[in-house]
Amino acid sequence: MMDLAAWIDALGASDPGRPFLVTQDGRTVTYGNLLAQSRRFAAGLKALGVAPGDRVTAQIEKSPDALFLYFGCLWLGAVYMPLNTGYTQAELEYFVGDAEPALYIHDPAATPPKGVRTLTLAADGSGTLIEALPAASDLPRADLPDIAQAAMLYTSGTTGRPKGAMIPRRALASNAATLANLWRFTAEDVLLHALPVFHVHGLFVATNTVLAAGASMRFHAKFEAAAVLADMPKASVLMGVPTFYTRLLQAPDVLRDAARTMRLFVSGSAPLLPETHEAFAAVTGHSILERYGMTETQINTSHPYDGPRSPGTVGVPLPGVEVRITLPETDQPLPQGETGMIEVRGENLFTGYWRNAEKTAADLRADGWFITGDLGHVNAEGQLVIVGRGKDLIISGGLNIYPKEIESEINALPGVTESAVIGVPHPDFGEAVVAVVVGTGVTETDITAGLADRLARFKQPKAIFIVEDLPRNTMGKVQKALLRDTYAQLFA
Repeated sequence: MMDLAAWIDALGASDPGRPFLVTQDGRTVTYGNLLAQSRRFAAGLKALGVAPGDRVTAQIEKSPDALFLYFGCLWLGAVYMPLNTGYTQAELEYFVGDAEPALYIHDPAATPPKGVRTLTLAADGSGTLIEALPAASDLPRADLPDIAQAAMLYTSGTTGRPKGAMIPRRALASNAATLANLWRFTAEDVLLHALPVFHVHGLFVATNTVLAAGASMRFHAKFEAAAVLADMPKASVLMGVPTFYTRLLQAPDVLRDAARTMRLFVSGSAPLLPETHEAFAAVTGHSILERYGMTETQINTSHPYDGPRSPGTVGVPLPGVEVRITLPETDQPLPQGETGMIEVRGENLFTGYWRNAEKTAADLRADGWFITGDLGHVNAEGQLVIVGRGKDLIISGGLNIYPKEIESEINALPGVTESAVIGVPHPDFGEAVVAVVVGTGVTETDITAGLADRLARFKQPKAIFIVEDLPRNTMGKVQKALLRDTYAQLFA
């Protein structure tokens, strides 16, 4: 299989003038530029003592140079390790101590962690890393096996300290090629890229898929609804998180007009509410395509390009990816329609957790199946339905309760914008159902009354809180662990 560095090599040689990305201020990076910069960054890293297999950690703002650094690592055979720009100093010290990178690249305005060699790279293309690069290079790309590690991304750490997921070269190439084909990308496509590039969604799913098709990007430093709407007529595809779509819907008339040239809207990284799906279709005529992925696997399933994109589902397995539902804590497959643990297998998978053989053995079966930690079932149409994380399962009075079922009922009530249902310790039941709700003009009494005839009594919340916002991570996922901590002593 041709890897990403080979695609850059081929495209840069065969069509050097084709745009790879265009920034908001009008700067164009062609595929010829991308090839030259990938070689230049790789040669600079090599001169700085970075060898194939070494980790290069980057906590930098989104910019073309951030992508050049990523592709330069691939060209050299180094392991690219991006970090969220919002991490605290204590978190950075942990990552450096765990990963032991050969080099740490940071924004000049940020304070780097101690105990590692550091260089700077700013979003405007300045910094000590740039100063250390040669003017040009013809360094040949690394000839490495497809199982060689290409990147390492740390998981969110909701069940303990974050773990480094080791991503092989074949996973990046196979997932990108599959998605480009499945989502009908061609060299004429223009992706509106407004996602961060320290995460699988923006760095791999968006960028690598464009590269696999030889397509181009309108490259936004961050998501701003007005700027995205203004750029939409120049694009054909948008990949985003649910928050993108709820914010775009706040200007329905502008959105309706701007979306006329678009062919595809993709959503992921967090569940898209059916209400958002339906509202977006009503305004634009486009049915948002949802897909399901995670740090360790990239993308596993997707709505079809042709055919119904059913709200509340995440589609069917990608070609070359297997998905099964098993009885939790076992490898016993469950029949269609029954809820259990989602497991996946394919070339899209990571190879294990960095220096954590115990967790690797617990999550990655010897026969290649990865235990995702997500609970779900396959519906009558063969589409995967995710009901929540395994750790979000509530066991109250010995009965299993799936938060998503309750959230769906709450979200359908008048005045409710969204909700998060959690389990907290309870002296009698073990765990009690608690609902945290965002809404306008809605009360706890309204919600209690609205659920009375919709849910069995044991599923109904024992406490309801109306709040202004739910806590989220940078990709828009609701942080239920924080909510559980907040309300942990409620029934103590």
